[in-house]
Amino acid sequence: MDKVDGVVIGAGVVGLAVARALIQAAPKSTSDWLVLEAASAIGTGTSSRNSEVIHAGIYYPKGSIKARLCVDGNEMLYAYALERGIGHHRCCKLIVATDEAELSALQAVLTKAQENGVKGMCWLDRSQARKMEPEMSCVAALHSPNTGIIDSHGLMLNLQGDFENSGGVVAFNSAVTGAVCSPKGVVLLMADGSELMAQTVINAAGLTAPWLATKFEGLAKSHVPTAYFAKGNYFTLAGKSPFSHLIYPIPQAAGLGVHLTLDLGGQAKFGPDVQWTDSPNDLIVSTEHEQNFYREVRKYWSGLPDGALQAGYAGIRPKISGPNDAAADFCIQGPAVHGVKGLVNLFGIESPGLTSSLAIGAEVARLVHEASA
Repeated sequence: MDKVDGVVIGAGVVGLAVARALIQAAPKSTSDWLVLEAASAIGTGTSSRNSEVIHAGIYYPKGSIKARLCVDGNEMLYAYALERGIGHHRCCKLIVATDEAELSALQAVLTKAQENGVKGMCWLDRSQARKMEPEMSCVAALHSPNTGIIDSHGLMLNLQGDFENSGGVVAFNSAVTGAVCSPKGVVLLMADGSELMAQTVINAAGLTAPWLATKFEGLAKSHVPTAYFAKGNYFTLAGKSPFSHLIYPIPQAAGLGVHLTLDLGGQAKFGPDVQWTDSPNDLIVSTEHEQNFYREVRKYWSGLPDGALQAGYAGIRPKISGPNDAAADFCIQGPAVHGVKGLVNLFGIESPGLTSSLAIGAEVARLVHEASA
């Protein structure tokens, strides 16, 4: 049986960021690290089906892991993108109240952002907001100067490059189907029938992380949360966008509402909505929701023309809270919680996972170091 120092399961943006942090923190003379990816390329799951937004840390409960790692990750991600020449744009965001009844909710968003240490947030009245975006309909707005967009694939390529340049290996078409955990190490069971022992294993399998954890012999099932899948549909805008900022409505219970985001070429898209599904593979855009998109977008852009929306793509949020539950925090679960030596599970790493990726990597590296000290 082959043996390595460590394995990260999953080559999405979070898995690659974690792998990079771990190998860079490990002794260079003894480090032997793998990333095992079931697909044939990096970032083919949730990482390839999101808004590519760099979040500021506005929405998350005070003291939550999401709030802390998003605020830290925002700063780290901008610095890394600048250092590496990764395409990004600090285009800023406007969160809008479209009628008087939403003003108290908008104030609550501002209060939460300030509690989380988000810098630069300011309140705009209608005239100030319309001066920034003349086509926008609102009674007031919040300006978030540290929200932006990034080339997520370019980010992942750089993370992969850092990992490989430090001696790591990314192995594709390498699905893990289970594991046997013991004080001597974690033996990973591969889909091809082979076995691999590692002293440290990070389960960063995204949508399938809870399922995979149930296949880890030696890990109590009580430590594995139930997986829920919240599908988000996106529609693109035909023609040129009249907006230069990201436009967000008041957040909803399971998401941030149907918002307008831009890509680095200035093309606008709308979404995601929230559609609960039983399958992580339900990725066909649900065109039956198109009229709801028109209705939601027209609350803040009354000038949206008929026929301007085109079906884009869909993604799945890897949730560990259901449709009737309060939104769950990130679950970064190490040996101090579940008692299994060398194992860290990452559950429910939905938005702002992309923004938080470098900070999550640093957090996992800290947990691994503390567990081995």
